[in-house]
Amino acid sequence: MPLNIPDKLPAIKILQEENIFVMDESRASHQDIRPLKIIILNLMPLKITTETDLLRLLSNSPLQIQIDFMKIKGHTPKNTPSSHMSAFYRNFDELKNQKYDGMIITGAPVEQLPFEEVTYWDEMKQILDWAEHHVTSTLFICWAAQAGLYHYYGVPKYPLSEKKFGVFKHTHVDENLPIFRGFDDVFFVPHSRHTEVRASDIEKVDDLQIISTSDEAGVTILKAKNGRQLFITGHAEYSRHTLDGEYQRDLKKKLPITIPVNYYPDNDPRQKPIMSWQSTANLFFSNWLNYYVYQETPYNLEEIS
Repeated sequence: MPLNIPDKLPAIKILQEENIFVMDESRASHQDIRPLKIIILNLMPLKITTETDLLRLLSNSPLQIQIDFMKIKGHTPKNTPSSHMSAFYRNFDELKNQKYDGMIITGAPVEQLPFEEVTYWDEMKQILDWAEHHVTSTLFICWAAQAGLYHYYGVPKYPLSEKKFGVFKHTHVDENLPIFRGFDDVFFVPHSRHTEVRASDIEKVDDLQIISTSDEAGVTILKAKNGRQLFITGHAEYSRHTLDGEYQRDLKKKLPITIPVNYYPDNDPRQKPIMSWQSTANLFFSNWLNYYVYQETPYNLEEIS
């Protein structure tokens, strides 16, 4: 089944060229079906790239999905045209009276700041509180995972001595958890971050469960025991060339950066990156949609509490 996304969103053309079936709002309005409503708070700098990466993965489902995009009020992105933001994104104030089956909150380029020093932290806290009672299941990615763990459970983040950058090997604690249906015993997830959360802090919180770790990347996937919150400290949604783009960007800025681990053949940035996490990413997002959103959400969204 297709994604139902806003008319003229740039991702439509890209996904259609990949033979992914998408449907704009005009066509979807003629189908007699209640789609899942998913809201995406996109805090990444390259918003069009992130939109496309997420929509590509959300499309791998038999469910029809309606996508809305949320933005932070008063925050002007430097790398996305204002015309794009005004056409496809709405402020929290415009959306706060609605309820959603699922929500995705992305990473953000602010992880080295204390949470309280992030210019939009007050609004972020409002959104996190709102999500608890207006969304069936929320998926937190990278910085958003750290922000959610800190806001809801008081779990701190810590600076790393060097950026955790590359594609790392992971294991899960229980192959029977719905989020891991179809996963191999060992799987790969990209990471791109300067900070971490630690198991010793998380294990003090009864409502949290660590469900995936990496010897190299540490705690990677957690869930709240009620199943309504999933946190991933990596970037399963990244496409093949995303880490390469970040690496080349930092080189041009003369920032301290190492070659991403387990990414280029023979660690040679001139070669095409190896895509070793695509099946993991597709399963992760499909399982989230099916088992944590579709199977749990009420038909009448007003019943979410």
